[in-house]
Amino acid sequence: MDGGKVQILTAMILYISVVIGIGVYYSKRASESSDNYLIGGRSLGPWIVAMGAEASDMSGWLLMGLPGVAYWCGLSDAVWTAIGLTIGTYLNWLIVARRLRTYSHVAGNAITIPDFLSNRFKEEKKVIMTIAALFILIFFSVYAASCFVTVGKLFSTLFGMKYVHMMVIGAAFVVFYTFIGGFLAESASDFMQGVIMIFALCAVLIMGISHAGGVSEVIENAKAIPGFFDFFGIASPAVVDGIQQISETGKPVFSEAGKYGLLTIISTLSWGFGYFGMPQVLLKFMSIKNAKDLKFARRIATVWVIISLTAAVAIGIIGRVLFPTAHLTAGSAESIFI
Repeated sequence: MDGGKVQILTAMILYISVVIGIGVYYSKRASESSDNYLIGGRSLGPWIVAMGAEASDMSGWLLMGLPGVAYWCGLSDAVWTAIGLTIGTYLNWLIVARRLRTYSHVAGNAITIPDFLSNRFKEEKKVIMTIAALFILIFFSVYAASCFVTVGKLFSTLFGMKYVHMMVIGAAFVVFYTFIGGFLAESASDFMQGVIMIFALCAVLIMGISHAGGVSEVIENAKAIPGFFDFFGIASPAVVDGIQQISETGKPVFSEAGKYGLLTIISTLSWGFGYFGMPQVLLKFMSIKNAKDLKFARRIATVWVIISLTAAVAIGIIGRVLFPTAHLTAGSAESIFI
């Protein structure tokens, strides 16, 4: 293992140790009551709630999925998705956050979304609660699995370890520290991840621009690819059996640019609607100590999202300029940030 990988592994071990320490630190307080364990006793501050909500929402997709989309097919798909997510984030905080925080407390001090919906409509047979719980169980399991897939890809790319093994280890780690520390540990670790993510994105962006020769050089090279630097067109890598072809001069081959029409834009923007039903975000709203602090938390979250999404898209574009043939499949493009 070379020196660079040793440094990365050391940082990973340090990070894991800190997260486990957070779980142990909050374990006693979390075990005092179900309210503490499941929703942090409604005691969290605006910074923890805002940064934690967005970090748990974006997760590994922000570092791998979005830059990968920008690297593979250019600005349009990535930018319109980012715009939709930014709008969805802001509206979720504006419309849902304060109402949910207030009424979840009024409605029998509900500490889960199914519990809130059941109490809110004063049902006796718990039909709504059961349906809501099943929806969360089914769809959130798929979401959680996608996060574990990201962990597997990360370690597989960095250290050449077996993808499935790393995915299982990552899942076991998350379950362990969440189990012992509950919602408080999860929120604290999410906050830490939010800080790390935004600093990492900005650092990679700055270094990428420097290595590429400046912003103007990046734009000039990106515009040379048909549809790559277009908001209403999309680059089309020329692929055979899923692998992008390389020309005799060693450059990646692209087909004629595709169109990015109004219906496609609307469809892409609709990603933002997903925020209104994300349990990991909605629970953060319910956990804040003072509902009045949600206005400040909304500002923090919105700024974090704008900076992070902008940096992630830019990293994908810069990555195509710096490493034009490093990733010749749509799947491997997700590793451009790494």
